[in-house]
Amino acid sequence: MHFRYLIESVTKSGARFRPSDWIDRLASWDATFDLHLHPASLDGQKVLAIEPELQTQNPAMFDSVLQFVERNNLKIHIQYDDGRLEDYVLPSASVDTQADI
Repeated sequence: MHFRYLIESVTKSGARFRPSDWIDRLASWDATFDLHLHPASLDGQKVLAIEPELQTQNPAMFDSVLQFVERNNLKIHIQYDDGRLEDYVLPSASVDTQADI
């Protein structure tokens, strides 16, 4: 089943994330991947969509976006083809550190 990640402009504590144009800024990080990193809509609100192909085609950019999400404590979901949403929990930074040992 196909899915995509959706990142909201809301922190996990419920605060609006600023600046308000952050989605457009991130979506323009690399114009060659605009099909995999782009603005979308969720319940009438602008969100950042990440297509899973970005992870294989540009792992560094995929990781950078997820690090941005983690640093700013943003809400992230997985949306399936049928529209179903699930909260997505980012892998812990400590797991990455342990893997390097």
